[in-house]
Amino acid sequence: MSIKVGVIGLGMGQNHVKGFRQHPQAEVVAFADVDPARLAAIGDAQGVAKRYTSAEAMLESEKLDVVSICTPNVFHKPLALKAFEAGCHVLCEKPLAMNAAEGREMLAAAKKAKRRLMINFSFRFNAQSQAMKQQVDSGFLGEIYAGRTVWLRRRGMPRFGGWFGQKKMAGGGPLIDLGVHRLDLALWLMGSPKPAWVMGSTYNKIAGEIAKREGKPFDVEDFAMAMIRFENGATLELESSWASNIREKELMETRLLGTKGGLIQRNLNEGYEFESEFFVEKDGYHFDFKLHAPLPQTYPSMYHLIEAIVNDTPHPATGEEGLRVMEILDAIYESARTGQPVAMGMD
Repeated sequence: MSIKVGVIGLGMGQNHVKGFRQHPQAEVVAFADVDPARLAAIGDAQGVAKRYTSAEAMLESEKLDVVSICTPNVFHKPLALKAFEAGCHVLCEKPLAMNAAEGREMLAAAKKAKRRLMINFSFRFNAQSQAMKQQVDSGFLGEIYAGRTVWLRRRGMPRFGGWFGQKKMAGGGPLIDLGVHRLDLALWLMGSPKPAWVMGSTYNKIAGEIAKREGKPFDVEDFAMAMIRFENGATLELESSWASNIREKELMETRLLGTKGGLIQRNLNEGYEFESEFFVEKDGYHFDFKLHAPLPQTYPSMYHLIEAIVNDTPHPATGEEGLRVMEILDAIYESARTGQPVAMGMD
């Protein structure tokens, strides 16, 4: 059984190609990108002959089983709807969409077409995250009642002057770009508790001034922070930034506190390698446990989607989970706009 895959957007999409090719039954057969030069260069490098400057043309011409959407956020919804119409399963880059209303349309279309919608919440799939989830689910931490999850950069504004900094294209700044990852990771580890209310603030104190000096468009936040209270009484703090006056070039950290123990995952050397530790008290003594290599092999989201399709089993990082994250992000932006807490009013 061969699962034919098409990739839309060859920036982040190059990582999707690598991920799909880890599964022996996935076959990446077509690319779509609006940049002809990039399309030609990456098509040659990856050995993919079928290339389109229009995603719609690719969906009409190719009989695909799966489509990866790796475009600016504003195109996630319309492309997903077209992919479902073409009978494709969809792996969508985070965030799910520009806002929760668009996300609901995507979920409804997926259900109508009886196709899968998966979100590339990539931080779930590294070895440290998988080990942490296993321990949390075993009850090692007890009842989780508090946490803090952050992704902060000292100065790290992606493609400054491009679509990332324009609300009409991205929907927001680092909260929707970086914070979305650490929020999903924390929610997943905590067992997906239902949010009750959110209090958030956003700022544009540094990047906006740089953009003015350089004559570049930038109308989103450069820093966001929020407190999320859940129906079970737990509380989560969230912070994200592209520009903040911190010591580290890049700081990623997720910390959870439970009645029996705590855990932390943090990045090493201000980069993209991670370590995880657990902290417990037993018989009056305090113990620290550090996760060491070698670690079991893990696979990216692309692999898991193909595996679920082949075996007709549920896939992780579902569209419903993506929507839950999107609804929280919407509430944070609304709270920041009004200066008031926002009740979630969810199921």
